[in-house]
Amino acid sequence: MLAEAARQDFLQWLAAERRASRLTIEAYGADLAAFFGFLTGHLGEEPTLAALAGLRAADFRGWLAAEAAAGKGNATRARHLAAARSFFRFLARRHGVSNPQVRLLAAPRVRRPLPRALDAPAARSVAEDISAMSNVAAVQARDVALFTLLYGCGLRIAEALALNVADAPREAGDNPLCITGKGAKQRLVPVLPTVRAAIAAWLRHHPRPVPEAPLFVGVRGGRLDAAVAQRTLREYRRLSGLPEHATPHALRHSFATHLLAAGADLRAIQDLLGHANLSTTQRYTSVDAGRLLAVWRETHPRG
Repeated sequence: MLAEAARQDFLQWLAAERRASRLTIEAYGADLAAFFGFLTGHLGEEPTLAALAGLRAADFRGWLAAEAAAGKGNATRARHLAAARSFFRFLARRHGVSNPQVRLLAAPRVRRPLPRALDAPAARSVAEDISAMSNVAAVQARDVALFTLLYGCGLRIAEALALNVADAPREAGDNPLCITGKGAKQRLVPVLPTVRAAIAAWLRHHPRPVPEAPLFVGVRGGRLDAAVAQRTLREYRRLSGLPEHATPHALRHSFATHLLAAGADLRAIQDLLGHANLSTTQRYTSVDAGRLLAVWRETHPRG
């Protein structure tokens, strides 16, 4: 059996059984196709399952070295190696083809970039002034509610757009939002009065405010696409002079950074963001250089 046939089988398995997204399937497919292209030149023929089972650690290292020589960064090569490992796990389960060498390789070290937050005035301006991007009252109210929610509650864009009308916090009351995040993990997020007011204003324009309807809808009445929100903010930041990292996700980073600067406990921020590991939340401590300098000035004997 040729490796290409097994690759197609693997991609079908990802779609049918793992319910992987289209983008994930395309990425895995492209990564494995490039791997097989290297092996074809390296082995002198199109690889078979028997050839894959006989690959040595030196063969895998040669592949990663060739990618580095082609200008692929550590993050890209680490992703390609992860795709290869997933494929070989699939081969062992479905085709009885095992190669332990791929598991013994050390992945290229990837240094995670620091979160890039907006300063407080810029983050507030997005939530308050995004309505200028449309002359339709309903779209204005929707965009203000969405971006106020992202900054005020620190949600991921996908989490906000997954909400239904039944999930919306009411203007009168103090009930928190129940958010389903990554890995289907749920968390409770308190809602500021400003966020409640913005959502209530949007619901007065909502075309079908029944409990099962999406909270944020597009012009055709379906659930709002993340690409539409990203495009709106991209156009706004260019008109208002905001930096290029002003994205919907930057509002989540801003939420965490500003809470930390105000003295919030790191564990509390972890719970609010829905991070599985505290180490993910700790990245924000490296961002708040301004607060660190202020503490140094106030506490150092020679400050």
